[in-house]
Amino acid sequence: MTSQGLPRAALVTPLGLIEVSADIHRAPITAGNFMSYVDGRHLDGTSFYRIVSRDNQSDDTPAKIEVVQFGLPFQNKRYAGPLPCIPHEPTSVTGLGHHDGTLSMARFAPGSAGSGFFICVGDQPELDFGGRRQPDGLGFAAFGRVEAGMDVVRAILARAEPSQLVANPVPLIRAERIR
Repeated sequence: MTSQGLPRAALVTPLGLIEVSADIHRAPITAGNFMSYVDGRHLDGTSFYRIVSRDNQSDDTPAKIEVVQFGLPFQNKRYAGPLPCIPHEPTSVTGLGHHDGTLSMARFAPGSAGSGFFICVGDQPELDFGGRRQPDGLGFAAFGRVEAGMDVVRAILARAEPSQLVANPVPLIRAERIR
């Protein structure tokens, strides 16, 4: 399925604009959750606060990845926000995978996702159902993709620090529906 006709949002940062689409057909719960955060203006004034690069993961990490994470930060292993956490939509059900530019949900246990989102830089199959990145093997819920602005995503990744939770987050000035 192409992204034509899917809802789109613009993520406005000081480094430029990232345009994303949300696949409400294949991942209706997760994509709907993201668009509710956008439409409710709950992402305005948040940030890209976690940058995971090859260099800031320990050598014993079972599956190294590269992602930039944004939204409301987690607390007590939950991504609680103004909206309730959502059920997990694994890639084995949606058929979506974690490829370069995929938009996905951050989570701990299934059902703990809600207000944390990330974008893959490069293909990340270890984030899919059965991958080694999540110990439960259920993977993460891919639900959209970057349509324009991967240069901005890569510029954010280039700001990685020794800690994944960066001291100098990249502001997400606003997130707004553009279609």
